[in-house]
Amino acid sequence: MGARNNQMTRWAWARYGMAMLCLATVTTACSATQQVKVTQTDLKCGFLGSACDRLTPGAEGQAALRYLNPNANWTQYNKIILDPVTYWGSDTTKISAADQQTLVNYFDQVLHEDLGKKFQIVDQPGPGVMRLQVALTDAEAATPGLRSISIIIPQARTLNTLKYLATGTYAFIGAAQAEMKLIDSVSGQVLAEAVDRRVGGGAISAAAQWQWGDAENAMKAWATQLTDRLSTWTSGAVKPS
Repeated sequence: MGARNNQMTRWAWARYGMAMLCLATVTTACSATQQVKVTQTDLKCGFLGSACDRLTPGAEGQAALRYLNPNANWTQYNKIILDPVTYWGSDTTKISAADQQTLVNYFDQVLHEDLGKKFQIVDQPGPGVMRLQVALTDAEAATPGLRSISIIIPQARTLNTLKYLATGTYAFIGAAQAEMKLIDSVSGQVLAEAVDRRVGGGAISAAAQWQWGDAENAMKAWATQLTDRLSTWTSGAVKPS
């Protein structure tokens, strides 16, 4: 009887382990986001506007479309101002006002957390201070306009996840787009601009509707990529290209 019980116990643990492995595999496949190609012909830059005309395709690991000021002196910067994240869409956007607010608040928080690891975040312009402006854009909107602006969240209400969205999904029609502008805080000189788009669900064909987990992963990916780029450029470890 003891041998039989031990065998059943081993079998139960094996089944549990297989179940956890399958769950992990499915979760990874479903929650991962990936970059998609963005071309000038299908680009609708609500936030950057006409500045989008000077964007060119980025290389692998870079933003889909980007502009770098060839005369920027990157190594002079060690501080950054983060303007409130904004959401741009049309009057017919499928994302509720409440969800727009949650999304921009979360993105704002992720940017503060990541960039705060490499730069001193300040609230006043000055020498050595960059100013970052970021927007989420409904890529399907015909004429994107400003819809929502992130607000300061009390520490006790910090958003650890986006699970408090009004619904478990939100319709970005398979893709979310972020636009970014980085300027010198004193002169206003443009240092860099970029547009990037990501899809959820692990595959473009499966991304008809985003889950809140996809949104989290996309924003974290953007924040990490931006922090890494700026850190290597301002430290002089990598020459911008």
